[in-house]
Amino acid sequence: MSTAAFPSHTGKSARFWLGVALAIFVLQIVILYAMGRIPICECGYIKLWEGGVNTSGNSQHLSDWYTPSHIIHGFLFYGFAWLLFRRAPLTARLSFAILIEAAWEILENTPMVIDRYRTATMALGYTGDSILNSAMDTVFMVLGFLAAARLPIWMIVAIAVFFELMTGWIIRDNLALNVVMLIWPVDAIREWQAAL
Repeated sequence: MSTAAFPSHTGKSARFWLGVALAIFVLQIVILYAMGRIPICECGYIKLWEGGVNTSGNSQHLSDWYTPSHIIHGFLFYGFAWLLFRRAPLTARLSFAILIEAAWEILENTPMVIDRYRTATMALGYTGDSILNSAMDTVFMVLGFLAAARLPIWMIVAIAVFFELMTGWIIRDNLALNVVMLIWPVDAIREWQAAL
C-alpha cells in the first residue's frame, strides 16, 4: 500500500479535497454538539492523556488507551480507500476516511450504541465521548492514515499488531476485542476483562 510518490494532482484539486475533509470534520463536531455531547470533560479541565480505563475521565480528554485503535482505523481506512479509489488523489481518499471515522464517532455517541457498550463490553460506566475526545479520535485516525500512506506495509502491520497486543495486555481491550464484544459478546471475554 505504500507509495513512493503520491498520485499527481493539481494544487486546486488538493485544496478542494482538503476543504471537503475539513468540512466533514467540522460537521462531525457540530452534529455531536447538536446531539448534546459535552464539549470537554465535566471535570472542567483538559488532560493530554487519561490513563484510567473505567474512570469518568476515559473518552473525555485528548488521548487515552483507545487512541491506538483510532490510529489503526487510519491504517485500515487507507487500505480500504486505496482499494476502492486507487487512482483518486490522496486528499480525496483522506476525505473518504474522515467521512467513515466521523460517521462512526457520531454513531458511537448515540444512546443505542452507548447502551450497547455498557451492556456488552467492559465499558460499564461509559457515557459517551466528549466532543474534544471524539474530534481527537478523528485526528488520530488521520495520523494513522497518513502514516499508512508513507510507511511500508510490513511496518504498518507491525505497528498495528504491537498496538493490539499492548492494549490487550495492559487494559484487556483493543480494537479487535471491542468489535467482537459489540457485535457478538462472548461471556468468557467479558469475564476475563472484568477480572482486571
